[in-house]
Amino acid sequence: MFDYIRNWFQQRFSDPNAVTLTILLVIGFSIILIWGSILAPFLVAIVFAYLLEGPTALLQRLGVGRTIAASFVFLTFIMVMLLLMIFLVPVVWEQSFNLMRELPKIAQAWDQLMVQAQEFAPAFIEPQQVLAFSENITARLLSFGESILAQSLSSLVNAFTLLIYLVIVPLLVFFMLKDKDVLLGHFNRILPKQRRMISQVGIEMNTQIRNYIRGKALEIMIVGVVTYVVFSLFDLRYAALLATLVGFSVLIPYIGAAVVTVPVALVGLFQFGVTSTLFWLIFAYLVIQALDGNVLVPLLFSEAVSLHPIYIIGAVLVFGAIWGFWGVFFAIPLASLVKAVIMAFSQQRRLQEHAEGAEP
Repeated sequence: MFDYIRNWFQQRFSDPNAVTLTILLVIGFSIILIWGSILAPFLVAIVFAYLLEGPTALLQRLGVGRTIAASFVFLTFIMVMLLLMIFLVPVVWEQSFNLMRELPKIAQAWDQLMVQAQEFAPAFIEPQQVLAFSENITARLLSFGESILAQSLSSLVNAFTLLIYLVIVPLLVFFMLKDKDVLLGHFNRILPKQRRMISQVGIEMNTQIRNYIRGKALEIMIVGVVTYVVFSLFDLRYAALLATLVGFSVLIPYIGAAVVTVPVALVGLFQFGVTSTLFWLIFAYLVIQALDGNVLVPLLFSEAVSLHPIYIIGAVLVFGAIWGFWGVFFAIPLASLVKAVIMAFSQQRRLQEHAEGAEP
């Protein structure tokens, strides 16, 4: 057993390039695990820098200097964020508090639905089961509302931290855009000379992360806007809030869409009751989700490495448990990183076997 492990270790790490890649990965993951909360502004800035790099590079190809292009794109981005904060955030905030206040009424509508279901099929649904299930749902809705309000109040205490983010993150984004080549040059200087596998994995991951962040940003905007239009056509209450939730639900593959279905269905049940309008609303929502998964995602992520849904869900669960929101957000790129590292080691092993077979 020990001989097998020793032989496996010697085969995998006899190449200095493999050793340097492994050391870099261990150091990188350790830094994020230990100082992840401190480095959160840098992670946010990196996400926005990747998002804005495309327009900046496009202006450069048109003959605009890097500094001017980065400044123009950055100022445009700040203006868009300010418009969202002025027009969208207050509406979502107000609808959130209104929805929290009406959670008891929504729970009551759910109780009435359960009673109707028991009357419709008394042979299959016992009253005790209906009562226990309704009490459970009601308690969960009320506790959810209380927790949201408590977090909202506690967030006021962290207002100073939010102000720091509003100052630090834009500065980091601007300098990352303007001095991209300089910063990459500084990073390359600290890398060892045996960097073949690091470069191989880095090039692939740069493409993956760039495609993923831009694609997710477009997907959130498209799904959110389309959902808001559809909900508005149904005259659904809290349309802006629910559309925002649906838009951000795409950050969590497969799981997010299933979770957001619950508030959409509950609000529709509370407003329309068990009517044809409710069923048409749910049908329209399911159509949006189907078009997102089968049309929009393949178009936006055409350059992404194909991953099996089991691997994606596993990555969401594992990295989400380790790093919380950022683990969920970067679950697909991190899963692609694992795949890229495995492919790099497999390629390195094939090169070694080819070299050994070529020896006389």
